[in-house]
Amino acid sequence: HRIGQSFTAPHYFWGRPSDTPTEPYNALASTGANVGPSDSKRLEEIQARILTLQTMGHGIQMPIPFDLIAASGSGLDPDISPTAAQYQVFRVAKARQLPIETVAKLVEDNMIHRTFTLFGESRVNVLQLNLALDNIAPMALPEIDIRNAHGTTP
Repeated sequence: HRIGQSFTAPHYFWGRPSDTPTEPYNALASTGANVGPSDSKRLEEIQARILTLQTMGHGIQMPIPFDLIAASGSGLDPDISPTAAQYQVFRVAKARQLPIETVAKLVEDNMIHRTFTLFGESRVNVLQLNLALDNIAPMALPEIDIRNAHGTTP
């Protein structure tokens, strides 16, 4: 849980975007992108992330937290800010058909606070939060079609 993982389903909390080459959260390619903030491709990616968050947010009237649209320097960050987790509570609660208060409390319970109230920033590990979410409200797995190519069951 020290390297971020890609969660994209609406019933999971999403982590910070990863800009590692070839695939998201590729630990073998952990480097920052060598592009500036005005790079057109970078701006298109950020605009697409914003649109996705706005669409999936179902009318949330708060600013989108920066760490949900911009990758970290390494592209591997497993944590998001408490604000980024709180921004997603409504979407996750709706997708899981859970009370908003239940999901909000889960975020609070999984918050990692500053060390000695002095060092670092409060944060939420996305994998740990999603595992805790699955513990209280597991999602049904999709049915798998086990027929072979000829349409018969093995």
